[in-house]
Amino acid sequence: MSVNKLEELRERKEKIQAGGGEKRIAGQHEKGKLTARERINLLFDEGSFVELDAFVKHRCVNFGMDKVESPGEGVVTGYGQVDGRLVYAYAQDFTVVGGSLGEMHAKKICKVQDMALKMGAPIVGLNDSGGARIQEGVDALSGYGHIFYRNTISSGVIPQITAIMGPCAGGAVYSPALTDFVFMVDKTSQMFITGPQVIKTVTGEEVSAEALGGAMTHNRISGVAHFMAANDEACLMEIRRLIGFLPSNNQENAPVYETANDINRIIPELDEIVPENPNKPYDMKNIITAIADDADFLEVQPYYAPNMITGFIRINGQSVGVIANQPKVLAGCLDINASDKAGRFIRTCDCFNIPVLNLVDVPGFLPGTSQEYGGIIRHGAKMLYAYSEATVPKITLIIRKAYGGAYIGMCNKELGADIVLAWPSAEIAVMGPEGAANIIFRKEISDSDNPQETRVELIDNYKREFATPYKAAERGFVDDVIEPSATRPRLVDALNMLASKRETRPPKKHGNLPV
Repeated sequence: MSVNKLEELRERKEKIQAGGGEKRIAGQHEKGKLTARERINLLFDEGSFVELDAFVKHRCVNFGMDKVESPGEGVVTGYGQVDGRLVYAYAQDFTVVGGSLGEMHAKKICKVQDMALKMGAPIVGLNDSGGARIQEGVDALSGYGHIFYRNTISSGVIPQITAIMGPCAGGAVYSPALTDFVFMVDKTSQMFITGPQVIKTVTGEEVSAEALGGAMTHNRISGVAHFMAANDEACLMEIRRLIGFLPSNNQENAPVYETANDINRIIPELDEIVPENPNKPYDMKNIITAIADDADFLEVQPYYAPNMITGFIRINGQSVGVIANQPKVLAGCLDINASDKAGRFIRTCDCFNIPVLNLVDVPGFLPGTSQEYGGIIRHGAKMLYAYSEATVPKITLIIRKAYGGAYIGMCNKELGADIVLAWPSAEIAVMGPEGAANIIFRKEISDSDNPQETRVELIDNYKREFATPYKAAERGFVDDVIEPSATRPRLVDALNMLASKRETRPPKKHGNLPV
């Protein structure tokens, strides 16, 4: 081969590698953002990334686009390894035509989506784009449609992870919303359907881009995002960490990691963690980290509906999804947002063969007109649906309160829990002792010469007899009442026993989830 041809190849590749050029790269860095290629290099194991379609060009000739060069067509696509496992990715390049999406840009993304699905490997999208390339009109909109379709077809088959690392507006936001996990970078990423200017024109409201669609807005208020990182580097490291908890596809199990943690580890502090006063809060996360390998807990949506905790731990090296009530927030009540958060997370675990551990301390559903008008019945039903539909191993551990419909909603035997354990502090009943005694013993209290004293005595009797785990255990609804300090060995044993679980559902096109 002639030297000239090799030189031409190298020159072309260098030009593509340079993206939008030094000035635009410097502008990207000034905003506190990495370039698409820098992000790709951090995401993948060193030297493992293989780029595809680097030479692709747009075909648009309208509005002067025939004179516009867009190296790599504004998106870097390819595959590589994350901790030695195959992963596909695309990274929009804001230095090239603002990372805008046109026909060929979309085709590059669709190609790696198709390959990831065919090969059964996770796909990571790094979004940083000005949106649809207006000059390409309906071709750009068609491109988004193709991407959304592939997001949907791949859902539940391969893990799909999106990181918002810059602007993401209009139709572009729906691809992230269709994926399994959404990361955002604080202060440098925004998502919204209509921007501040349009909102001001239409409704008269004045709002900044950050307040409207910044990372904290979507992590705390809307629940669109699952994670927030301080910068690009931290975001990419967290994506790598998340991939470690997930299988490559729905036909596999998550990787099992070596751990130095003793499977028979006793945790004496758990015997003292639940306060004597049933109305006193404590931090459920202390229980989660205590039973996890190396106290490692990757919390999912930590800022959204904090009365419900969701996330991943490992027990004896195996990935486990945790759903837990948080007594520190709203007394651990279930509400609309908590139900949505838990329902989605349960289904994610079920998609990817990750056992579910439910830690229960729930006094009920949050009362109030805003909850009823907002559809708590419909939203709460999502949890019932998700638990009943899930066929992965389901373990429920009742820590303290488990009252009424919320007891069922946190996955009791009837919703398919394979193993139900309880601590001696568990209170399993239709309602709390005070409320129950007021109803059951209304006549005795009213007929008494000393109603208050009688009421206290009857409540104490009720607590001793019924506000315990033993009535449920007598009926077989609780498999065992255990010492809190022995929780971890019992969970290891349950997970080992359930490893061979096989359960099917009636054949159907799909169920009708109460969306």
